Amino acid sequence: MDLRAYTRHYAKQDNRLAALSYFGTFAVYFTSLYLAIAYAAQWYVMIPAGIVYAFSAIRLYVLQHDCGHHSLFVTRAQNEWAGHGLSPFTFAPFEVMKQNHNLHHSGIGNLEHRETGEIHTMTLREWNAAGFWPRLQYRLYRNPFVLVPAGALFTYFIRYRWPKNTTRFGVKGVLLHNLALLIWVGLIFALSGWTGVGVYFAFSLLGGMIGVFLVYLQHNFEDTYWDRRPDLDPQIAALQGSSALDFGWAFDLAVACITLHDIHHFNARIPSYRLRACHYNLPPEYAPRRIKFPEAVAALNLKLWDEEAKRLVPFPKRDPDGLGAQATSG
Repeated sequence: MDLRAYTRHYAKQDNRLAALSYFGTFAVYFTSLYLAIAYAAQWYVMIPAGIVYAFSAIRLYVLQHDCGHHSLFVTRAQNEWAGHGLSPFTFAPFEVMKQNHNLHHSGIGNLEHRETGEIHTMTLREWNAAGFWPRLQYRLYRNPFVLVPAGALFTYFIRYRWPKNTTRFGVKGVLLHNLALLIWVGLIFALSGWTGVGVYFAFSLLGGMIGVFLVYLQHNFEDTYWDRRPDLDPQIAALQGSSALDFGWAFDLAVACITLHDIHHFNARIPSYRLRACHYNLPPEYAPRRIKFPEAVAALNLKLWDEEAKRLVPFPKRDPDGLGAQATSG
């Protein structure tokens, strides 16, 4: 079976499903945020409501990502307006986020263009050639206790105020986005004071941390795919270099199926509301290996791409300087 023809069958937008996903997620977002703030003094209400809010915020971010691919609604204009409308609630300025993400798709699996990825990966050869300070910096960067919380804090709260390529893709849009975000936070403060702002930022950070964890897993697992041109195969890069996470139907629903990243990279025109059906109805010859939660957690220990073994590997064993011995492949 022609896989491209198969996936095109699912790359069909439906404004009814899109509106249900879009406005339904907003309803959960605002309701759960209200409950978390209104019952901030009652942890048994605040915490569950805050967790629901965090996942709804992730889902809004994924829907904005769909809008960037013009895959959520039927027309380009509808996707553009919807994407901009999501910006104050996702912390991500739509136009620059869209363009940077498209660069990521064009550079998937390409060792010569790792700057287009969300999380930087060194090769084993580069690690062996690096000195003390580059190794220390990379060790700290790839430490999950730094990468997940600090990565979420930096990316969503700081970096997205002026993302990379802002001057190239839209200064005006970023400034307007930041103004809209300021107005939104100001409205929360006006209605609920510092308690409301604190609850909002705390659970937004939780959502960001879950998001960073998912972003890490999208391309960082043992048998992922990296190569250099002319040997780079875009189809293998999409299907093997992107993960399929099996955390259950409810989790897929909560994050708008961003867990099924392999098929998304193969055909980015498939809307999130059709992605699960497309993925789980794949012909047997294309059935992917799905990563369950224990393996996903273990993948946080994988740090370097071994070009000879063609797999992601942990840091080499420590040497007397405490930053890793010179290692060989295999």
